[in-house]
Amino acid sequence: MSRSLTIRLIAFYTLSVAFLFLNSWLVIKKNTLMAGVLPILLVIILLAVHSPRKLLLLVVFLTPLSLPLTTLMPGLPVDLFLPTEPILFGLLMLFLFRLASGAQIEKKILVHPVSIMVWIYLFWILVTSITSSMPLVSFKFLLVKIWFVAGVYLMGIYLFENSANYSRFVWLYTLSLMVVIGYTVSRHLGYGLTDKQAAHYVMNPFYKDHTSYGAMLAMFLPFMMVFSFNSYSKSNFRWIARLVLVILAVALVLSYTRAAWLSLVMAMGVWILIRLKIRFKTMVITAISILAVILVFQKQIVMYLERNDEESSSDLVEHFSSMSNITSDASNLERINRWSCAIRMFRERPVFGYGPGTYMFKYAPYQLKKERTIISTNAGDGGNAHSEYLGPLAESGLAGMVTVLMLIITVMYTAFMTYSRLRDPRLKGYLSGAIIGLITYYAHGLMNNFLDTDKASVPFWGFTAMIVTLDLYSRKSEQKPER
Repeated sequence: MSRSLTIRLIAFYTLSVAFLFLNSWLVIKKNTLMAGVLPILLVIILLAVHSPRKLLLLVVFLTPLSLPLTTLMPGLPVDLFLPTEPILFGLLMLFLFRLASGAQIEKKILVHPVSIMVWIYLFWILVTSITSSMPLVSFKFLLVKIWFVAGVYLMGIYLFENSANYSRFVWLYTLSLMVVIGYTVSRHLGYGLTDKQAAHYVMNPFYKDHTSYGAMLAMFLPFMMVFSFNSYSKSNFRWIARLVLVILAVALVLSYTRAAWLSLVMAMGVWILIRLKIRFKTMVITAISILAVILVFQKQIVMYLERNDEESSSDLVEHFSSMSNITSDASNLERINRWSCAIRMFRERPVFGYGPGTYMFKYAPYQLKKERTIISTNAGDGGNAHSEYLGPLAESGLAGMVTVLMLIITVMYTAFMTYSRLRDPRLKGYLSGAIIGLITYYAHGLMNNFLDTDKASVPFWGFTAMIVTLDLYSRKSEQKPER
């Protein structure tokens, strides 16, 4: 009998005996709540020991349904999402225990270009946590990042070695997201589906607001499009995917999330370029050129945008048009306020920033009276920097933003190269869904940031793991000699 099997059997019998004694004691004490929760905890622990990959799939399913701890216990100084983040923390501990016991991560995973950028990204968060103005906040932020990387990215690469798990990952998240959609729409009906203000909060407590909810709808829509129109699945499966696609699309419209709408349009535009076989280098140069033009002509662009006085409203056309209203739309003006604060914070501390996770506690003094809006706050409870790029700039300095951008560029370069190598249409479909889904989030990251939550981090790191796994597979397939 192998040593690892012996350890698993000892752990199994120890847990079983402990469970029987503890459950009996809780029944005697008439603590029915804990007696009901205990079997669930036992199942989770046994899954972690015997099948951590299945536990990861359980986390994926539970993510859209997870609840913030502060919703259940208001007034707490700290927050986390239940039950997903405690499970991910447990997976991180199990991961570290196995490494200490002699298990090793395959070298091809450790030295993969995407993995190397992930290590650099985490290393700089560590450095700026040490120099942070609020070390406890920053190290908690770092810990959360590590358990998402270890539990979803690294374990995801092993999970996707079984190609059936690509669709399982997507469907498990989507199915529980459908439950949230049902809950959201039923609440929205009570206010009237054209009530834009109600659309901002009817998804509570599962999603904090309509922006994070809309971002996830946009992120999974591309996969449903792939499943709906592929030629390698059964007809019944395609029709189910089409039905889900329609439901997600309707939910996205009813979310009134302009950033999500725009991110989907931008992602589809990039996908068209990929289908036209435009080289990655050309797309990067074009993107840099567009950015340079925006910076050179920013005053003229701002003057043009100031002509738009369209307010966000229940009229979908007017609501979308209001996206460029920087004169009177409170939501847009508040984003500009937050972005301006981030830039001023960066100028104050350009090298190390204020520390990861500290923006919401430090930005208030950097608000200018003329830039404040009716929804501005000094309490740090109205969201973060509203940007996945300017947030790290303020919190971790210039290198913080650069590591994020380099990670994205490395992931996309890997994805595009893999797409050109893959021949299996089924795997190519999964890769397409992951590419477009991630691009929707990269684009959405210009206007919001949600990677501090499980809702966005699980698919973000999961889709990244899909791309890396498919890249490793495509390289291995290329090396096989032709018969």
